[in-house]
Amino acid sequence: MIVHKFGGTSLGTAERIAAVAEIIAASRGDSPAVVVSALSGTTDRLIAAARAAALGDVAACQEARSWLGEKHHAVAETLLASHPECGELHALIEEHLDRLGRFIDSIAVLGELTARGHDAVASFGEKLSVAIVAATLRCRGVAAQALSATNLIVTNDQFGSAVPQMEATRQRIQEQVRPLVESGIVPIITGYVGATVDGITTTLGRSGSDFSAAIVAACLDCDELRIWTDVDGILTADPNVVPTARVLRELSYKEATRLARFGAEVLHPRTIGPIIERGIPLCILNSFNPEDEGTRIVEAPSTGRALWPAIVSATGLQLLRVQSNNGPWRLRSATAALARLDDAGIPVQMFSQSFSEQGINLVVSEQDAAHSARLLTQDSANSSPPSHSVYALDTIEQVAMVSVIGLPGDRVHGIASQAFAVLGKQGVRVVAVAQEAAEDSVTFCIPANDVGETVRFLHRELGLGNGKGSETKDAS
Repeated sequence: MIVHKFGGTSLGTAERIAAVAEIIAASRGDSPAVVVSALSGTTDRLIAAARAAALGDVAACQEARSWLGEKHHAVAETLLASHPECGELHALIEEHLDRLGRFIDSIAVLGELTARGHDAVASFGEKLSVAIVAATLRCRGVAAQALSATNLIVTNDQFGSAVPQMEATRQRIQEQVRPLVESGIVPIITGYVGATVDGITTTLGRSGSDFSAAIVAACLDCDELRIWTDVDGILTADPNVVPTARVLRELSYKEATRLARFGAEVLHPRTIGPIIERGIPLCILNSFNPEDEGTRIVEAPSTGRALWPAIVSATGLQLLRVQSNNGPWRLRSATAALARLDDAGIPVQMFSQSFSEQGINLVVSEQDAAHSARLLTQDSANSSPPSHSVYALDTIEQVAMVSVIGLPGDRVHGIASQAFAVLGKQGVRVVAVAQEAAEDSVTFCIPANDVGETVRFLHRELGLGNGKGSETKDAS
């Protein structure tokens, strides 16, 4: 049995969904189960609409609703235009959009976006995508059934980053998914979402569909998990930035987890956990180039494999410098600021603090920046009496993050000091730095406009693109 996961980039257009359907159809002999993300761009639109509703911005909500309707109806029409299921799919899309509208209206009435409300709205993208993918397969003669993970993955009530309850989840997946697979029906399961034992929708964290797929794979005791993305596996750098980047063909669970933790976009950091115990191999593959072998992640990689350091870059970020607006800066000031964002389900990509600077630097995604600023500067309404905001923002800057990750346990070559030397040679402005108490990794925050040149320069200067890569006999 093979579990496949397809992300938003693999489902961005009708053409891409048709290609995904071909991949699934070709794997029918492996008894596949499939987990899918929302169509590209959908989750960001949903979250933006929920936030707009809380601010009373009716026009923005209507615009988001129109965009979602146009995108999904257009994809459905292109894929199923002449098929009898087309009308049913259009009706189902409208049904989900009507329910979404009611959720948005309730948020507008409350004038507040709770973490629970956030998850309820954010989950609609996957509901739409599973219906489209399942119908597309059926139109091509492949028996398929859409399933909601809210009926399968049982979680706690930590909205925004829920923790699965594996025993209860395993029981439900064995009862509801395995019989479909054994009868030749391909289950198409919503990624990213789950539900509490009381049926309240939760999400597993942004880009959490990888994690969903790993949960399903572990609960089915599958033979292999395949995560399909838009690049040929895990590479030494983003191939869109560095065309000569090398594919890391084989990694251990530990190595892959480490790269994901540093922000490698092709793999969610929580993905490896569920499959380690059962020793399930994981392959990162390219849905745009399905013939490529990709990256294989296993417990014990082969000896003699080539393994190189990697450069992980993240763009679309903004830096917020937070200072005290109410007396001296204290350690608890930083703690409270981070807690505000965490309670709202906003991932902080990086933060740095120096007491001499009397503030904290926070890096968040561009789509979260305005909302983060509002949360940090709004009045403390829960205090008695209500008080003015204790935070002031004096910097908002577009930035990028660049992490350099060396070979596991490498203390001899000192990849961090090499990276500092390279950046000094290039003369790039380093806005902030984060580093563990080790010499084998470091993360830099730099101006957004410098990221491409910086990554290419690092890749070249560290010898990753000219055949000088290191080899290891035992890197796990």
